Amino acid sequence: MTTALDLTAVKARQQVTWASGDYGAVATLIHPISELLVTEADLSAGARVLDVATGTGNAAIAAARCGCAVTGLDYVPELLERGHARASAERLPVTFVTGDAERLAYVDGAFDAVLSVVGVMFAPDQERAAAELVRVCRPGGTVALASWTPQGFIGELFRTVGRHVPPPAGLRPPVQWGDEDRVRELLGGAVGDLRAVRREFVFRFGTPEEFALFFRANYGPTLKAFEALPEERRPELHADLVELARTHNRATDGTVRIPAEYLEVVARRVAVPA
Repeated sequence: MTTALDLTAVKARQQVTWASGDYGAVATLIHPISELLVTEADLSAGARVLDVATGTGNAAIAAARCGCAVTGLDYVPELLERGHARASAERLPVTFVTGDAERLAYVDGAFDAVLSVVGVMFAPDQERAAAELVRVCRPGGTVALASWTPQGFIGELFRTVGRHVPPPAGLRPPVQWGDEDRVRELLGGAVGDLRAVRREFVFRFGTPEEFALFFRANYGPTLKAFEALPEERRPELHADLVELARTHNRATDGTVRIPAEYLEVVARRVAVPA
């Protein structure tokens, strides 16, 4: 008999995971992804923008620089506090709220644009999260997403960690949001004029060991994987992460440059039939 996956329990564990370590340190590195997505979304000053699973506010802050009225939403209060501090430091009027990507507390069509950068992809119920993204976007508005791809470096990172600490059985891999066919299926007929482009962000470290230590200390999923392992097995995961960095390294000067592929999607919310 197959036991149904308890998505509520999965989400509760995710909240603890993302509150651990220092995701803000990782978000600081990948901020350029958000800047580029906002540029491609071509937001107008004054537009009402929702950044779903905002984390420490990368996309929200990028949109606020365009003069938009921005709300950043996440289910981890610790990350929202960091985002609020960042926006305040730049004197950008971003509203940060606690909320669930699968149950957005807004009326239909409340926003001119809905964004998410490597955030909503981690929602356990992918179909429900996708439906919420398009529901709160007004007809003619923009849905813009950036998600790590299955075949890219972060996809391989998740598989490497999963060989040591398997994910819950039956849970769809988050990197499916980085597959164009899958994201078209998720957004469905609610959007049109969908443009999908594969891009690369380059992680830069001094050595492969530095990469492994950074992700172990700061990136919640990696940190929690180490904590879940018996002490004697942790060196094996560390060694695999070092080898992963070596395999993907494209630097020729003795440092580490790791291209990490992601899928950038910009689509328009279609008009609601009369």
